Formats: sequence, C-alpha cells, structure tokens
Amino acid sequence: MLFGIAWDTSTHWQFAISIIPILLKGMVVTIQATFLGFFVAAVLGLVLAALKSSRLRIISWPARFATEFIRDTPLLAQLFFLYYVLPEYGIVLPAFMTGALALGVQYSAYTSEVYRAGIESIEPGQHEAARALDMTALRTFVVIVIPQAIPRIIPALGNYLVSIMKDVPILSVVSVLEMLNVARIIGDRTFNYLIPLSLVGGLYLIMTLFASFLVRYLDTRLPKQGLPLR
Repeated sequence: MLFGIAWDTSTHWQFAISIIPILLKGMVVTIQATFLGFFVAAVLGLVLAALKSSRLRIISWPARFATEFIRDTPLLAQLFFLYYVLPEYGIVLPAFMTGALALGVQYSAYTSEVYRAGIESIEPGQHEAARALDMTALRTFVVIVIPQAIPRIIPALGNYLVSIMKDVPILSVVSVLEMLNVARIIGDRTFNYLIPLSLVGGLYLIMTLFASFLVRYLDTRLPKQGLPLR
C-alpha cells in the first residue's frame, strides 16, 4: 500500500515486460529520425555556413536571412508547413521523411553557426599558404578548412544531436510512431501511463548517455591541430 493505492508488483512487472518489444520498435523509429534529421542538419548547415562566409553580399545576405528565419520560427510551424502545404503543390512525402526533414531544416540554422565558428577559428596562415600553392578557394575550403574545423566543433554538433533526439517526439503530431507516441497509445488503451512513460524516460536516458559518450570519444580521438599542407 503506497499513498492509499494497492500495487500488485508482479502484475506491473509483467505489463512492463510485455510492452518492451513495441517500445523498442518505437525506439528504432526515434533513432532513425534522429540520425536522418542530424544528417540533414549537418549537410544543410555546412552549405549555409559556406554561403554566409562568401564575400559576395548577393550570396551571403540571403543565406543569413534564411538562417535567421529558420531559427526564429517554431519547429512545429515548419513541420506543419512541410506536411500540409507541400502536398498542395504536388510534393507529397511520408510522415517520417517530413518529420526528419523538418528537424534537419530547423537545426541546420544552429549547425551553420557552429560551422561558421569552426571555420573562423582556422588560422589565416592556412589560407595564405593555400593561395601560395595556387589552390582554388573551393579546394582550400574542402581540403584545408573543413578537415581542421570539424574536429573543433564535434562537442557542439554532439549537443545538437542530443537535442534533435529529444525533439523527435514532436513528430507524433503527424502520426509518426516514435517511442513516446507509442507509449501514449499504450497508455490510452490500458489506462496505465506510469509504466510506459517511465520506460520511455529510461530508454531516452540510455540513448542520450550513449550519444554523449560517443561525442566525448570522438572529441578526444580526432586531432585538432593544424594539418600540414601537401
């Protein structure tokens, strides 16, 4: 008896064990959406950072405006736009792809600033040496700047990976069966929300701890010093 409520421990354990397989299926969807969203954020963020670093205002200004617009509008509004508006123009995407794309676009605004900070941290002498070797601006960016910038920004990118993972439950509004949505459905059908939500909280804790450990491991393994020009 706890707070006047009788608890059947064996029944609760049986219920918890019985719903773990379906929660794990939802966890797979959560992980897939996380990494797909992070991939979009990493690639699109790099493109935005490169455009914003351009000396031509006609290129840098639209990229900066796009970054501010994406960053200053809610993720939910962007998700609804992609899910409900694009089909009116013949662009129909599955709910999962739409949700992952919305996550990627939202966080690309943040990753672009991380990339920009990493790019600006590269010593000017690296650029000068590349020009002395008659390397083009694009080749300098791809071969010299990016390989040195990325190891320096691994912790910041890792933080956004974890943030994307924790924002995946918002995809439930477009019927994506991620882990938290699965737990909610179980609670609706069994009138028992405590156990499924508690299990989801524990699984999220495990995933975020693992992701944080992976980021710290990469941060300690990747070299951060300047790369020799060859």
